[in-house]
Amino acid sequence: MATELPKGYTPSEQEPFMNERQREYFRRKLVGWKEDILRESRETIQNLQSEVTPNADLADRAATEAERQLELRTRDRQRKLIAKIDSALRRLEDGSYGFCEETGEPISLKRLDARPIATLSIEAQERHERKERVYRDD
Repeated sequence: MATELPKGYTPSEQEPFMNERQREYFRRKLVGWKEDILRESRETIQNLQSEVTPNADLADRAATEAERQLELRTRDRQRKLIAKIDSALRRLEDGSYGFCEETGEPISLKRLDARPIATLSIEAQERHERKERVYRDD
């Protein structure tokens, strides 16, 4: 049975980290986000299927094709995001959600609220990005 959350509840640093209410808050946030993405994807598919009439004008056809390509790239990014959301939901179930994969330390509630799929603390993420810049081929 799902934990009841008070109306307007947001996780607080004053309560135990990743207590039942916080886990339920983030579970609802992740599930809602996933549902929004899936709804948008269904709308995109419907729009792409309904636009089967080719444009006679070459410029219009090129613009339509560019829009479709952009929409498909966006959907591909969202597909990857859904995989990250699913991974976060699994971490919620196994008790590892909210803890940095690199250090094992808690990820700040503000960071999790802003980016509920975060797997690294801000410090670990910054180290990772600095390393990435150093080893990136330009």
